[in-house]
Parts: sequence; structure tokens; C-alpha cells
Amino acid sequence: MALDGNSSSNYRRNTIGSILQSDPNNDDDVSFRFSTASDSLACAHDRPSGTLNNQVASHSSSWEATWEDSASFTTCGVSFGHLSPWHAQCSPASVAAASSAAVGDFYSYTGLMGSLVREEGHIYSLAASGDLLYTGSDSKNIRVWKNQNEFTGFKSNSGLVKAIIIAGERIFTGHQDGKIRVWKVSKQNPVIHKRIGTLPTFKACIKKSMKPKNYVEVRKNHNGVWIKHFDAISSLTLSEDASLLYSSSWDKTIKVWRIEDSKCLESINAHDDAVNSVVVGCNGLVFSGSADGTVKVWRREFKGKRTKHHMTQMLLKQECAVTSLVIDPSATRLYSGSSDGLVNFWDRDRQVYNHAGVLRGHKLAVLCLAAAGNLVFSGSADTNICVWRREDGGDHVCMMVLNGHAGPVKCLAVEEDGRAGGGDRSLILYSGSLDKSVKIWRVSPQQQQQKHHAAGMDGGVASPPGVACSSAAPSFSSQSSRLHQLSRRDR
Repeated sequence: MALDGNSSSNYRRNTIGSILQSDPNNDDDVSFRFSTASDSLACAHDRPSGTLNNQVASHSSSWEATWEDSASFTTCGVSFGHLSPWHAQCSPASVAAASSAAVGDFYSYTGLMGSLVREEGHIYSLAASGDLLYTGSDSKNIRVWKNQNEFTGFKSNSGLVKAIIIAGERIFTGHQDGKIRVWKVSKQNPVIHKRIGTLPTFKACIKKSMKPKNYVEVRKNHNGVWIKHFDAISSLTLSEDASLLYSSSWDKTIKVWRIEDSKCLESINAHDDAVNSVVVGCNGLVFSGSADGTVKVWRREFKGKRTKHHMTQMLLKQECAVTSLVIDPSATRLYSGSSDGLVNFWDRDRQVYNHAGVLRGHKLAVLCLAAAGNLVFSGSADTNICVWRREDGGDHVCMMVLNGHAGPVKCLAVEEDGRAGGGDRSLILYSGSLDKSVKIWRVSPQQQQQKHHAAGMDGGVASPPGVACSSAAPSFSSQSSRLHQLSRRDR
């Protein structure tokens, strides 16, 4: 469903002056190297407090606006009748300092390994590649970490960094102002990251602005060229062969970019409200989740050098916003997080996805998801991360609940732990939060359900899980239903 050219006579063509003012390459982006600082790796034994407004947002932007430092943290109840990790009675865990752990114990340890803290902004995006971790915040800085130490960084004056994705030698960053920046690491000096472009390109904007058919209505009484996003970028993802980049936006559209020449191939009128997430499956399938409460499946078709996406299935239609999506590595199962704290999932049957169950483990909105192997991670506005393991029969078990953040968990990234020996296929999980920190966790897929607290090396705790999985359709208590009614369009 591509955006059609706006043939109405009331369109207003941009003047050259206005186009120059909106030049996507016209901001000052700098690359810089950090000196070794004492705050590059911080161990937070004291957990700060905060408060979160008792209102679930229609999409993730509201959690960014309502988090405030305070002396207390207010949460909302979960649906009663379904067990969750919070029904277990637990005693506080002791804190073990990282310096006191033996090297052998460190690599076999499950739990919190450390925290990356810089008091400069909330963490909105993460991307991991090998031994490097990229973090984006509302300070407009993209910082690069190596072995839990600050390695380098680069800055863009184009708004807070909402999404980061790595494609070979290129790094793409999506921003609050609707622009996508393209960066490349210097071959001579890996510390230097140079901005090599912007999507859409300035040349493409000029070319498209010359023809009336390229203008569409982007908001009431306002028109713009269809290749540009006119609201915040919410997520970025790559096609299977990494030749296409998909960007979703709060402007209700998904745009498709050809990485080779930075050309926008298509703009999809995807939803009736902000698109919060887009992910790619196999065989040309694309999934989108929106603040309008729907999850849609799109099929990509190639027509010569052009692409065309058609909606083939609507997986979910509900009152509360869909805030995040993830597809498992085998592309056989799709997970969606919602502002009601639930995680729905679907199993693939040939080219059709069927609803297979609901995971109940959070008190507040699920803001981010990640998947690796048979594990799924869900981060929430309740400050916790649930670790779910898919069993052979398709059921899910909550292995543990990771709690160490003092603010909503906004983003997750996971990769295999290459340093773990002995055939241990452990995973390293990175979590970014509105408490301005990134935490590093080590999780073993083979680990049994925990029966006791596991003390974190940095003050974090892995809590006993309990049972928090249901194969039934979503059900809500009267209390949670009233909470969900508060979640409409609070941008």
C-alpha cells in the first residue's frame, strides 16, 4: 500500500529557501574520542528511586515524558488470577562486589555483570556488534563502548537517538526529528565515525519537490514530499539480505530504503496511529505494530527495481497500544509487547501466523523485546526484565526476572558471549533505561528456573520466576481494564 501522489490543487510546493533550511545534511555532526573517565564503568550499589505517572501511554513516547526523579515509585496492579513473578515472597539479596569474584566464576555467572553510567540523558536505543556496544540517548550523543569502557562516540544535532542498527560497515541512526543518519567507521582509525549521508538525501528531496505528484498530506493543511518522515523515527530494521532498510515512524508510515544508493523505494500508509515497531521475517514478510492497537503482516513484492508491500494479515486488534515487536531467530514465532503489560505471540504455519498464547509477567507497559535462541526478553516500564524460555512443546517458562534499573527499561540488545568457555552458550544482554544507565547481564539458556535470589555483582537481582505464561487469549481484570482505558493518545 504505497502513498499515492497528492493530486489536489491545494498542495504547497516548498520554496528553495525552505528546502535549504530543512537540509538533512545541514547540521553539525562531530566525532570525538573520550579520555578514560571514572564514570565510564560505574557500579551502582545504591538504587536511586523514581516515580512514574500512573497512566499507560498510547505509545512509547509517553513513558519518556512521564518519568521523573522522586523519592517513590508507583506501580499499577497486574491482572489477578494469573500467577506472576511478583506473587512469590522473596527476601532481599545480598550484593556481591565485582572485584571479589574470581575470573572463572565471572564467566559462569548468571545475573548482572556491570553498569555503564553517564549522567547526560535517558537511554533510548542500543546496538551490539562483536565487542562494541552503541548507545543512543536524548543528549544527541551516540556513544561506543568496548569491554565495558568508553571507546569513542559521535554526535548529531538532529534530536534524540531513537534507533540504532548496524549494517556491515555502516551504522544507521534514527532520530526524533524524523531523520536517519548514516555513519561509517574510519579504516585508518576505528575511533573516528564519519557521517556519510542522510536519508532521504538532499538531492532526492530537491528532485521530488519539483513535481506536484510527489506531495502528500502529512498533517492537516500541511503537505510534504512522500520520501520524508514528518515525525519521530521509532525503529529501524534490515531485510533478510541486508539490502533494504525499513524505518517506522510516529507519522503512521513505514518507509523502505535501498541501502546501495540511499533511495527511498516506497512509503507505506501502515496504520491509523504512530507506528512503534517494524521487524522483518523470512520470505519477504514484514511485521508492524502501532499505537492503534494492531499488528499487521505485509508481503514484499519486487516489480523490476521497485518494491510493493501488501497487507496480508492482521494479527491483533486491541484497545491498548502495541509498543514493541520481535521475531525469533528462526522466524517461526512473532512476539508483540503492549501497553497493558502483556506479550502476545504467534506461531508460523507455512505463510500464516496463528495466535499461540500470552505471556503475563509485567505490571506496566512492555516497552522493548529481544530474542536469541529459545529465549525471549521483555523490558517494561515497571523497571524489570523478564527472561522467558520456550520449551519443546511450545510453552513458555519465566526463568527469572532481572531487576536492577531504577527507571523504565526502554531498549534491549542481546548477543552470544564469545568469552564464555567450556561449551557454555551463554548470552550477554544489554538493557538501556530512562534511569540514564545501561546494564549488562549474563544469562544461560540452559539454566533451570531459579528458586532463590541471585545476587548481582552490581546490585541487580534475579528474582524467582513463578509461572507467568498462558496459551489462552488475552484476558483482563476490571482493574487492569480501567487502567488500559487511560492509554489513548497521550503524546
